[in-house]
Amino acid sequence: MKIYHILRQQRLALSQQQAWAFFSSPHYLNQITPEFFHVDITSPVPEDIYPGLLIRYRMKAVLGVPMSWLSEVSHCDKPNRFVYQQAVGPFGFWSHEVCLRPCEEGIVLEDIVFYTMPFGWLGQLLHGFIGDKLQCIFDTRRDYLQAKWGVGGP
Repeated sequence: MKIYHILRQQRLALSQQQAWAFFSSPHYLNQITPEFFHVDITSPVPEDIYPGLLIRYRMKAVLGVPMSWLSEVSHCDKPNRFVYQQAVGPFGFWSHEVCLRPCEEGIVLEDIVFYTMPFGWLGQLLHGFIGDKLQCIFDTRRDYLQAKWGVGGP
């Protein structure tokens, strides 16, 4: 089984508290992702996330095919970092850590993602397509954030 990795960093002109309020809420996902990736949150989400919080989604991410996703907030260190992991969903494994570190201009946002594909060799074969879609999602996010709060490279 191959483990894939995505690492992204971006400087943003936000306070750590503003960044936490934005990034720890799943309600902004459709603003920062491409149109093909549509997310509906189907469970209540409290204002403050916490370890053990389960969030249920319905999404259309690949070819408009609807799928369910259940994520769990596995770590939460407000306002510095949180990790959510897929409990049920399309990947063999998915873990996304969001780190918010203060810097001179505001914060450095760091995304650290590890994931595996399901279905053995077939999943590995499909990864070219899925990996491109994931890069597109993170590229769209980067561009949106740069236009709204960007201050330059990491």
